[in-house]
Amino acid sequence: MSYQATRPNLLAAPAVAWLLAFMVAPCLLVLSYAFFERGVWGGIDYNLNLQNFLRVADPLYARIFLKSAQIAGLATLLAVLIGYPAAYAISRAPRARQPMLLFFAVLPFWSNYLIRTYAWIVLLNREGLINKLLQVLGYQGEPLSLLYTEGAVIVGLVYNYLPFVILAIYSTLSRLNPELMEASRDLGAGPIRTFFRVTLPLTLPGVAAGGVFVFVLSIGNFVTPALLGGGRFQMIGNVVYDQFLSANDWPFGAALGMVLIITMMALLLLQARVTARASGETIKGET
Repeated sequence: MSYQATRPNLLAAPAVAWLLAFMVAPCLLVLSYAFFERGVWGGIDYNLNLQNFLRVADPLYARIFLKSAQIAGLATLLAVLIGYPAAYAISRAPRARQPMLLFFAVLPFWSNYLIRTYAWIVLLNREGLINKLLQVLGYQGEPLSLLYTEGAVIVGLVYNYLPFVILAIYSTLSRLNPELMEASRDLGAGPIRTFFRVTLPLTLPGVAAGGVFVFVLSIGNFVTPALLGGGRFQMIGNVVYDQFLSANDWPFGAALGMVLIITMMALLLLQARVTARASGETIKGET
């Protein structure tokens, strides 16, 4: 085999080795722990069984998982509804201004995740800026209890992961052929119909990619529910965290973690399928 034929494989080798060492191997290790038992004093008792996966199916943990999926789904929906208009506005701005607008969109990433989350505690608490602003505007009632609620957790997730949606959707909008929209208008379609019949279908891969990013990162998040939820309700990420660091039940925590990983992989495969299908339809439409 010639050097030119093997060169792509050689260039990809460091990245593949990195993924195998720091992603695949840890996941396999976690998976192996899920088939053992917790020791009497913690640790791992190497007795093969499926009890941990049976515990995962317990209605208690099933409800927590469904609640986590509900919160992650709402955060994803809000992020897409907010992020799509923002990405659309950036893509329609003059080309020279788009880098600056994208810079402002990803500016929150320049600060630490914990700092951004603590900032929402300052905004949402009973003595925070939002309640103070309401009082300035004439509100005379009791301060609103905005913090330590499900809504606060969703707001925190949307804020922290919104840039992923904006970037994913912007990347598809910026590659759209403007002649397609012009052809739609020439055929008598108005702006709204052109958007829903042409623009939106062609940008679904970006919507799917951004939505999967937000959902996957949200459903396994444990920092935001702990800080903005105040521990009043748990998401599946908090349960996994507690099993490893509080209950010292690594095998059961590994089983819960594997359920999350399988869910994430299924969503990523679905997103890839949607992207491939949309790309195929685009090619057919162009030919």
